[in-house]
Amino acid sequence: MTASLYQRLGGDAEIDAIVDDAIDRHAANPLLAARLRGRDLPQLKTISSSLLSARAGGPRHVEEGAMSTTGTMYAGMSFRADEWAAVMDDIAAAMAEHGVGAVEVREVADLLQAAAGEALRR
Repeated sequence: MTASLYQRLGGDAEIDAIVDDAIDRHAANPLLAARLRGRDLPQLKTISSSLLSARAGGPRHVEEGAMSTTGTMYAGMSFRADEWAAVMDDIAAAMAEHGVGAVEVREVADLLQAAAGEALRR
């Protein structure tokens, strides 16, 4: 049996660490920092971790509409191409820092693309 993306990412503890690192990178990234100013970063990290865990096949559950009500960074926001590239670069760098392979990085990128697309269709 093939391990789920959740398992290959290292479970909730490692997902939490990756998301924490990625959002810290976003906050320091000149292309993204303004989007995070004034936001509740601990809440953003918690919701984002739960979302990634759930979408990757983990045990966490995310309530319908949680992305829009908590103001998560990726949902329902219109990104310029350079901003979206910066988001993905930060996430890929955080994942690499935590020893995640290229296949999983691509899968997470696909999940984020799908989530952003769903949010725009609501």
